[in-house]
Amino acid sequence: MSFIDKLNWRYATKKFDATKKLSAEQLNTLLDAVQLSPSSAGLQAYRVLVVENPKIKEKLREAARGQQQLTTASHVIVFAAETNLDGEYVKNYIDRIAVTRGIDRANLEAFETNITDNVNRMTEDVKIVWNHKQCYIALGVLLTAAADMGIDACPMEGFQAGKFDEILGLRELGLTTTVIAPIGFRAEDDVFSKAAKVRRPKEELFIHI
Repeated sequence: MSFIDKLNWRYATKKFDATKKLSAEQLNTLLDAVQLSPSSAGLQAYRVLVVENPKIKEKLREAARGQQQLTTASHVIVFAAETNLDGEYVKNYIDRIAVTRGIDRANLEAFETNITDNVNRMTEDVKIVWNHKQCYIALGVLLTAAADMGIDACPMEGFQAGKFDEILGLRELGLTTTVIAPIGFRAEDDVFSKAAKVRRPKEELFIHI
């Protein structure tokens, strides 16, 4: 299939085949794609949890209005925003750049100052919103990579973030749940898999200036 065909093939899977699991290679490829996601200033101010434990998935389902995707999917991917974005976080990022690219750290001081100043100008509430937005960029990459690989996924917001944080121990890690995406393989009897994709016509969606 062409790339556009693959995007037409994908849909927000409502029912997964619980007997089908991603291979370790498939999962690692998806996680490679997420790791390579773009983010503002390259900070990646979030963590990504990969939930496979059936008992944990059952608890998450209870905190997600009982939606079956949580327990029938092969894995549940949880994007969680950092709640402590500060100068120390930026410093660690700059350290990583210097090591990875073999650059004298002194040459990165202006870049570090610029990012730190931008972070410090934000209120804590604004930082959280900003970090949540970065999670959605990574989510988009996950969904696109999954479609390219013939793997199903369902982006979801219908859950109690506070309960997820509690179940996954995120508060202790300085994180809070943003959005989730169960991944796996569609069930043959999921009627939504056969439904025609509904999108706004191009002449309504796009504005050429």
